[in-house]
Amino acid sequence: MVSGKFKKTATSVLLMGAMVMGLVVPAAAAPVVEDKLTGSGKDVKNVIVLISDGWGYNQILATDYYNDGKAGTQRYEKFPTKLAMSTYSVGSYDPDVIWSSFDAVKSDATDSAAAGTAMSTGSKTYDAAIGVDLDEQDLVHIATDFEALGRATGVVSSVQFSHATPASFVAHNVSRNNYSALANEMLMDSATDVIIGAGHPYYDNDGNFNSNPNFRYVGGEATWKALLNGTLKVADADGDGTPDPWALIQLKTDFEAMQTGETPNRLVGIPQVYTTLQQSRSGDGQAAVFEVDFNENVPTLEVMTNVALNVLDNDDDGFFLMVEGGAIDWAGHANQSGRLIEEQTDFNNAVNAVCDWVQTNSSWSETLVIVTGDHETGYLTGTEGVYDEVVNQGAGVMPIMTWNSGSHTNQLIPFFAKGAGSELFKKLADQQDPVRGAYLDNTELFVAIRSLIQ
Repeated sequence: MVSGKFKKTATSVLLMGAMVMGLVVPAAAAPVVEDKLTGSGKDVKNVIVLISDGWGYNQILATDYYNDGKAGTQRYEKFPTKLAMSTYSVGSYDPDVIWSSFDAVKSDATDSAAAGTAMSTGSKTYDAAIGVDLDEQDLVHIATDFEALGRATGVVSSVQFSHATPASFVAHNVSRNNYSALANEMLMDSATDVIIGAGHPYYDNDGNFNSNPNFRYVGGEATWKALLNGTLKVADADGDGTPDPWALIQLKTDFEAMQTGETPNRLVGIPQVYTTLQQSRSGDGQAAVFEVDFNENVPTLEVMTNVALNVLDNDDDGFFLMVEGGAIDWAGHANQSGRLIEEQTDFNNAVNAVCDWVQTNSSWSETLVIVTGDHETGYLTGTEGVYDEVVNQGAGVMPIMTWNSGSHTNQLIPFFAKGAGSELFKKLADQQDPVRGAYLDNTELFVAIRSLIQ
């Protein structure tokens, strides 16, 4: 966040500063949407982007079928803006090619780093890139725009906070695998106000204490110790000339308590688990939904989202928040049908929490909510080798589901939006798919948001 004095020329200062620092402002960063909704820019106070990492149409269907016995039961499925979105990293989505062969979507699929960077910066890039372009030059994140306007920013994930998707909305690095460097940039160099995600060095994937800690995802041992004792060198997040230290929470009870009431100005939340909240826990990974006991010492994604909202809405100017259901992708890679539904359910609950917050603490006239993914994972269908839907067998019964890949696919994925400026996405969706209909590209998420807040 920055001072009100700075905010008067925030956009010009942002672009000038980007050029001075060598940051790349992509062509899409310019206010190219000439026919945007009248007055929508001033009305958009808050933007919340929820990303189901690895989802597709069948992942939503399977979860609806298991939980409710029918399709279309999620609140986001009733949003007024419902589109498809292309996700390729470099190249293009060609409907003629995609629908001509069952295996076509297995080629040229993006990874989460490139997809996250595209959504956050408006620029396509190579797989594994975090906030940099094809020439490895730093790009400007949409969160930086919000910070230049004096607004708070945050990221939340059910996987490690330095993993590809949360990092791609904050940091810059030539490789997503440089976890410690990404964590250090996020914690020490960014103006982010909320960072919540897994990666605790002293706990394993079952939430058990680990006497041989691994500090890979939190920036190294020195960073962790400094974060614990309050001596970590940090950025000036609010523009008052003074570094703004982090408050750290780890306990499930602390997360649950901080959903309401007073909060610190900046918060790091790292639950007591190593890689994912639940998906990586022990037990039969191929078991049906909820058959394997959950980790009991960690909060849900819904709780962590409530915490982030409670901190960020302290800023009267507004905020940007990205929430990731990161382990949906992990379940897809492992072809775990039960855990996929568990993770998608957790994500759906986080979306509900956001919608409840908008209706209770804000309004749809000032807050834009986007629900989408970064790519599909696992090539989930109902029939092996056939691009069809999963088959409903009633509530509480596993749908008929077939995994056709252990990796990402290049198929179109669902995109939903509601609230201030959401109609703009329909204008940007000027491409047509014979099956999914109108679709936009993931870079246009950035284009629309920047246009709406300028």
